[in-house]
Amino acid sequence: MASSRTSHDVIVVGLGGMGSAAAYHLAARGRRVLGLERFGPAHNLGSSHGGSRIYRQAYFEDPAYVPLLLRAHELWEKLAADSGREVFTEIGGLMIGREHSAAFAGTLRSAHEWGLDHEVLGAADIRRRFPTFNPAPEDVAFYERRAGIALPEATVTAHLDLARAHGAELHFAETVLGWEADGPGGKARVVTDCGAYTADRLVIAPGAWAPTLLSGLGVSVSVERQVMYWFQPVGGTRPFRPDRHPVYIWEDPDGTQIYGFPSLDGPEGGAKVAFFRKGVPSDPDTLDRRIHRDEIAAMADHLRPRIPTLPGRFLKAAACMYANTPDEHFVLAQHPEHPQVTVACGFSGHGFKFVPVVGEILADLATEGTTEHPIALFDPRRARV
Repeated sequence: MASSRTSHDVIVVGLGGMGSAAAYHLAARGRRVLGLERFGPAHNLGSSHGGSRIYRQAYFEDPAYVPLLLRAHELWEKLAADSGREVFTEIGGLMIGREHSAAFAGTLRSAHEWGLDHEVLGAADIRRRFPTFNPAPEDVAFYERRAGIALPEATVTAHLDLARAHGAELHFAETVLGWEADGPGGKARVVTDCGAYTADRLVIAPGAWAPTLLSGLGVSVSVERQVMYWFQPVGGTRPFRPDRHPVYIWEDPDGTQIYGFPSLDGPEGGAKVAFFRKGVPSDPDTLDRRIHRDEIAAMADHLRPRIPTLPGRFLKAAACMYANTPDEHFVLAQHPEHPQVTVACGFSGHGFKFVPVVGEILADLATEGTTEHPIALFDPRRARV
């Protein structure tokens, strides 16, 4: 087995959404960075793919997320300017449900707590403003103008390009087999199928491979298979263009949620939609990437009464993964037993919108041991309380 002869300040394990952002922020601060990724750059075998992710600021999961979302917006603008890539666009977003649903009531609570600009729409208002939707008379919606679309592949590519431009050494098609850390103040070591590396600090952002690489963290992370679908609407995509059709999350009275997007690929493209959660437990190394007819039928049947023209013709689908913690909050902290190791995992299906700020937080923790960002909610020790 070969060993690295190059000295590194920080090793970053995993170069998906979070890891690529961390590699960039660390390299931009002058750190000598080695990034390790088991697949290729901006690949479609984990969780950071599928062409689009929803960005929203009023957050029904917990108001504590809002300051991070505001900072993420600033950093997405900076990333676009620095990279010259389109990585994010505002188009507005709807959170639809009954008055006491998490999608509506939780979002409204978050907006009130942080003074976020919004509108509340009744069912008739929803139909008039956004005629592709067919809400029930009891449905209401929270409309957020600053919601929008983050582009996962473009975001990862931009962060990787900028990390490399700042001197980061990035290795692809290299699988991490294990890691260890000395006592406080000591080094961290990583072993891969190609070599062994040592650095002062280690950042681990393994996505769906957290159950293997972070098994001793003290927080259970489970992996769930999810499917994203693209349909070509009846009558064409014009009513589903981004200037007419917002991003959305729609919650039923039984708690079932779907989320979706406008058509982003022109007249011949489709609109993307998926169930939020409702996945099946999976192993990332043996994930079923086939899409089954009954899955497509279930999605189309769910859409017809709510967005009647959307399930016109099925175009394609893709499987991805959620890495879930029991409380569905992130893990973002220094490792409880190894202060030279920083961890980021368990983003539970709602993490990509935080990618730029998570990269900044990981760089803070790896270089300073602390961050000014509010991350107490994401301490892995919460599971032991």
